[in-house]
Amino acid sequence: MSEILWQPTSAQIEQTQLAAFQTHLRDQGFAVGDDFQHLQAWALKDSAEFWCQIWEYCGVQGAMGAELLHQPGQMPGAKFFPQAMLNFAQNLLLGEDGQVAIIFRREDGMRIEWTYAELRTQVSKLRAALVRVGVGRGDCVAGFLPNIPHAVAAMLAAASLGAIWSSCSPDFGVPGVVDRFGQIKPKVLFAADGYVYKARQFDGREKLLGILQQVDSIQTVVLIPFVDKDATFDGAHTWDDFLSSAVVHGDPIPFEPVPFDHPLYVMYSSGTTGKPKCIVHGHGGTLLQHLKEHRLHTDLRAGERLFYFTTTGWMMWNWLVTALAGGTTIVLFDGNPFHPGPETLWKLVDEEKVDVFGTSAKFIDACKKAGYLPGKELELKNLRAILSTGSPLVPESFDYVYEHVKADLQLSSISGGTDIVSCFMLGCPTLPVRRGEIQTAGLGMAVEVWNDAGEPVVAEPGELVCTQPFPSMPVGFWNDADGSRYRAAYFDHYPGIWRHGDWVEMSVNGGLIVYGRSDATLNPGGVRIGTAEIYRQVEQFPEIQEAIVVGQDTGDGDQRVVLFLVMAAGHELSAELQQQVRTRIRANATPRHVPAVMHAVADIPRTRSGKISEIAVRDVLHGRPVKNTEALANPETLQYFAADALPA
Repeated sequence: MSEILWQPTSAQIEQTQLAAFQTHLRDQGFAVGDDFQHLQAWALKDSAEFWCQIWEYCGVQGAMGAELLHQPGQMPGAKFFPQAMLNFAQNLLLGEDGQVAIIFRREDGMRIEWTYAELRTQVSKLRAALVRVGVGRGDCVAGFLPNIPHAVAAMLAAASLGAIWSSCSPDFGVPGVVDRFGQIKPKVLFAADGYVYKARQFDGREKLLGILQQVDSIQTVVLIPFVDKDATFDGAHTWDDFLSSAVVHGDPIPFEPVPFDHPLYVMYSSGTTGKPKCIVHGHGGTLLQHLKEHRLHTDLRAGERLFYFTTTGWMMWNWLVTALAGGTTIVLFDGNPFHPGPETLWKLVDEEKVDVFGTSAKFIDACKKAGYLPGKELELKNLRAILSTGSPLVPESFDYVYEHVKADLQLSSISGGTDIVSCFMLGCPTLPVRRGEIQTAGLGMAVEVWNDAGEPVVAEPGELVCTQPFPSMPVGFWNDADGSRYRAAYFDHYPGIWRHGDWVEMSVNGGLIVYGRSDATLNPGGVRIGTAEIYRQVEQFPEIQEAIVVGQDTGDGDQRVVLFLVMAAGHELSAELQQQVRTRIRANATPRHVPAVMHAVADIPRTRSGKISEIAVRDVLHGRPVKNTEALANPETLQYFAADALPA
């Protein structure tokens, strides 16, 4: 059993919102016990009632309706709250007037702060302006934007009308944006004049012109001067002009009530295997799931500050923004998280008195490799929890956080994805943090690990599945009228069961360990191996900056393991280092994990959200075309992975 690194005291447990929720349930006569395990058992046994109680406990504004769950045995097909009417934006704009809603920081020091009153004013004016240009229920509004407060306001204004929001970050190339927005055909596009990254200013208006030339549905463009305060674009409204054109009638904002499953967001798969899938998420499911995760799993409260390093093109932006529904202050950052050095985000956390800091496993590992010690340099007085996602958080990164950041905090590795705009597994403030493990499956999420025979297993790797419906399942895919592409994506492997595509192990104490994507697992000698098992060993070498590992078919039905390495500055991949790597992997994993080939490369391809792309490397290695290089942030790196570049 994994070592416990942090455990809440009895007093801390009693003060959590999770404990208060259990008291609320017991007061109503539900047999939920005193611990998390009993609560989870009840939530899965009576799923409809559990989500009804989340609605009531979290004070969701809207009409629930009489029916809680239609066709509960169908997946897909089950519908939560089919008679409900609500509006997502209304539920995010309930904070006190003087409470700070948004703090924004740019890497060069620019800072913006909006109160809830100021945010409501922006949304009200934007809503009226959108109505004036013909936007209504069911229309698409898009953002080609940095992670700035204006993006939040534009999304909320669109949602208040029952319009649908979708966004891409400005580092996307024109083809990548067109692949996405060209499918959903937005009426209005919000765009910034550019962005700042590594102390350089990038003008985005040439990209904007290219987008408009290829997405002919866009009738109105709103330009936000973000780099140059005097920036303009031919035919576009500036942000201030667009707001000043609005005629606001009365107060409060007239939110449009919509059904529970009315589309709120269109989000996109990474698109590395073809044109991105357009995944549609609804008002009610997104709201309920995020409220549960924020309040019960993260214990976020009104007045606390949540910072997640993300872009508008990653689902963590959507997850972060919903924290407004609890009166939390959200902290936004745009720029390079390592400019001028590894201290940048930690200093922001310290200066802005952040309570919960969200980042990626790769960022934590990079800080460790850089030798930066936040706990020695900064006070971090308010910081009580760190969230990590994007890739598995290795045990050594747990050690780094507790030794060199802060000993008394909850380190929550979390995992889910764009597909569910939320988490299957995450933290819990009443459970211990165990080294190398995600604390638990999400409340109300029937998470299991299945072997190839479709049987649940514990303490051995398998496929992550969910055996019961949950509210944040996608409403569907865009332009998929018969639902065939949606069913194929999640339900073909195990009929009626959600197969997520992660290769995972459930520990005997209910924690979870992610070994990577199941479609990227290695298969030497017919044994499936998760890539994270190799990364964990390799990344302990200070000479190695980063790694990517794939299986190469040998032509006889077998595979060999090929390990590509980005070396740290001043180091080479010597024969001696290769032997040390092989020895460590053999000793700490198995002989099957030992790479047959190791090769140094200058860089590794990654998606726009920062995840390394093992599938793209595997395709190049086998001489297959990578179907959509626009999904990659650095497609030029693919040249390093051709088979003829490998040593014999």
